[in-house]
Order: sequence, then C-alpha cells, then structure tokens
Amino acid sequence: MALTDSFYAVIEAGGTKFNCAVVTPQREIVAEIRIPTTTPADTLGKTVHFFQQQHKAGFHFARLGIASFGPLDLHQGSPTYGYITKTPKPDWSHTNLAGFLAEALDCEVVIDTDVNGAALGEYRWGAAQNADVAVYVTVGTGIGGGVVINGKPLHGLVHPEIGHMLVQPPAGVTGVCPFHTNCVEGLGSGTALGKIWSQPSHTFADDHPAWDGLAEVLGQMCHNLMVTLSAQKIILGGGVMQKEGLVAKVLATTSATLNDYIVMPEGTGLDDIICLPGLGTRSGLFGALAMLDR
Repeated sequence: MALTDSFYAVIEAGGTKFNCAVVTPQREIVAEIRIPTTTPADTLGKTVHFFQQQHKAGFHFARLGIASFGPLDLHQGSPTYGYITKTPKPDWSHTNLAGFLAEALDCEVVIDTDVNGAALGEYRWGAAQNADVAVYVTVGTGIGGGVVINGKPLHGLVHPEIGHMLVQPPAGVTGVCPFHTNCVEGLGSGTALGKIWSQPSHTFADDHPAWDGLAEVLGQMCHNLMVTLSAQKIILGGGVMQKEGLVAKVLATTSATLNDYIVMPEGTGLDDIICLPGLGTRSGLFGALAMLDR
C-alpha cells in the first residue's frame, strides 16, 4: 500500500522509551514526543494522549506503524497477534500493544519488531538500499537483530533473535544471560558489560579491555550472519556502537575469523558490508513508516 495519506502515526517502542511521532510520507516529522517506558498503563496512556492531541491539532491519521521491543506474536490470525509475549521487561509480558492502540486511536495498526522495523527503514532509505539481504543489529541496553530479505522482514517461526546467538566468550569472561549465558546479548549488551566489569559501560576508558572483548563477540556474530544469511549489509546501531573506533575493531575481528573464506564481489570490501546506520538514530522510527508502505 503506497503512502498516499497526508499524515501517519509511528512509534518506535523501546524498553527504555517510546518515540512517538506524526510524519508525512516524505519523512517530515510534524510532531514528536519521547515517553519513558514504565508500566503499560502509564506509557500507553501517555501515548494515546499524545496522538489524540495531534488529531485535535489537525494532523489526522488513519494508520499507525509500531516497531516494538519484544518478543512479539506476529502470527496474523493468532488470538494474541500484536501482543508483547514473554519479556524480561517488568509488567510488559502479555501486553496487547497493537490491539489496545488500534482501539484507543480508532486506526489501523501494523506492528513488527523494533529491529525488523529498523532494518526495513535502512533498506528503504538508509545504508541498506538495494541490498537483497540486510541485517540491522542494535547494541544497546540489550542486543537484537532484524533481517530484511528482498524487501520483506523475516519472521519465520517467530522472528529473528540474533542477540541470543551463541558465541565463544572472550578469555576470562562469562556471560550473564539468564537463558543462554554466553550468547551475544549476555556478553555484549550495555547491561551485560556493566555486570561483567562492575561499572557502567559508558564509563569505560578508551583502552578498557571490554572494548576488545566486545569486538570479539560482535565479530563472531557478523561472521555467523555472513556465512548463514550471505548478508550484503550488516548495520550496527544502538548506543554502544557510538563508541569511536568500535566498528573498526569489529571489522578487524570479523576479517580475522573469516580468514579470507568468502570471496567478495569485485569492488566490495568488508567495510562496505558492516557499517553504521544511514538514518542515524531514526532507523526504527522511519522503519515504522516503511512498514505502512507494504
């Protein structure tokens, strides 16, 4: 469905905050708010109020795109379609996110994971344009990944859970994931780094050994994504990836583990594949808009 309306409502629903906006088809943001993710009643109540105020201001919309933290039930026809299912986020398990907002705002709702949304946004307007296989990984409080293949987000059994890919931990380090211990998220998220090193990750000095360990973990993840999905783009977003020089470290470790096994197309280097988002911090928000254009 083409973006033919004047305005659309979009939400990037994260575990820390809900970024809510009304946008035009040209991605002009006409109204925006960030709402802390506290309890469903509080956060969703404030979300509904914001969008109702936009209607009163003349920004009328009939469709809402939601790129949300999960896990989500994305099986259309399921009685819990659009629900956040079993999540470690307190109070949010079994929340009818899509259904509640559709009823409260009297609009059509399209929902997908925040990282699938970000991957779709990057495919449409960002760093993954023209890529047949694109992966977006956010490295922040947690780690999650979305996949777009031939312009369509990958769902399959549930949806990708790239953060729970098992990897070899750096020497002397044990992961903290309560489900899998040494998965990518349990070793490399901001939360995990803080627990492993007993200090917040944003306080690490430039020469802190955590950075090399993180690059080792993310390098293994990128290696696995390249040999399993034949990914043409692996976009690394999220707050932790804003650390200067971290992408270069990930490129070096990925190159070392691949050991020249993959023969790249002529003119393509590993730094063309593994990169930062082209949409900056807007990948998820604009991804929610791209979800409405399918």
